[in-house]
Amino acid sequence: MRLRAREGDLIETVGNVIFDVKGLVHPPGKVIAFPRFIPDQKGSRQRENFYYRKIYNISERVKFLEQNLPRYIVYDIVFDERLCEVPLDNVKKHYLPVECLKELRNSKSLDALEADALEFMEILRDFAGVSWSAMGISGSLLVKLHIPDSDIDPIVYGSENCLKVYETLKGLLQDRMSDVKAYSLEELRKLFEFRVRDTRTSFEDFVRTESRKVLQGKFRGRDYFIRFVKDWSEIETEYGAIRYKNVGYARVEAEIEDDSEAVFTPCSYKIGNVRVLQGPSFPIKEIASFRGRFCEQAREGEKVVAQGKVERVMDLEHNCEYFRLLLGGKPSDFMVLA
Repeated sequence: MRLRAREGDLIETVGNVIFDVKGLVHPPGKVIAFPRFIPDQKGSRQRENFYYRKIYNISERVKFLEQNLPRYIVYDIVFDERLCEVPLDNVKKHYLPVECLKELRNSKSLDALEADALEFMEILRDFAGVSWSAMGISGSLLVKLHIPDSDIDPIVYGSENCLKVYETLKGLLQDRMSDVKAYSLEELRKLFEFRVRDTRTSFEDFVRTESRKVLQGKFRGRDYFIRFVKDWSEIETEYGAIRYKNVGYARVEAEIEDDSEAVFTPCSYKIGNVRVLQGPSFPIKEIASFRGRFCEQAREGEKVVAQGKVERVMDLEHNCEYFRLLLGGKPSDFMVLA
């Protein structure tokens, strides 16, 4: 089976478990993905005759895999990490966000969430002037396991399209008449209580970063988080062309020198004036993450304190290497304004 999967896609296995695809590069014959919706007769989500439960934080996902699908957990020599890698032979359905949006546009009967999601996408498209083929909807709507208060999870593909939509969102958030709203302090506290279980930080530090983000907020009272993903033509790296080596765990203080990749998933920040506060001392040039929550975390010229896994990045194709700090693998990973 051939399958071209990327960030924001979902896959369903022969065991009816639905997985989030992570990242843009995958090993041959497998997809790096983590369980999101698991069959559970006591679950609150129903599709046809199946009931599902949603799992979110990393520890819960890993526990489920260890107890039910331990064969999916493998040591990946390229990423130097234990990952969940789903064999393509076990995938029975590949869900594409672009197709979900197309279905909503063609449907004669939408529920309230679907109608709001479609209208949100229409507004973004009209104001940003991007093609329908460059947009999609992920999350529970993609696999028809949404409930009335589910989030809206739009996706935009291609750097140019993403930047157009980003500027559109900024304008909508500043327009008092718009249905797009930034989170209030009370809503940020609710988001903090959800996120802090998986990414430990203080509420004050959380508010300083999250209150100014554009990729998340409310549309007609519904939570949204927009993911920006590079297009296939922009993804040059093949599996194995770049290798990663875990060389420790560190906390650093640094200045953001380039935030141009901060809005994408995966995201990255070029850094300078790095001072290692704790852990092994390596010349770290970049902070990166596969998790959307670390997008828009800091801006060019700002100082940050960040903690995460230190990796040696070996680019075999260009015969060069550097060190980066990777965030998102542990609840103790963080990045805050200094």
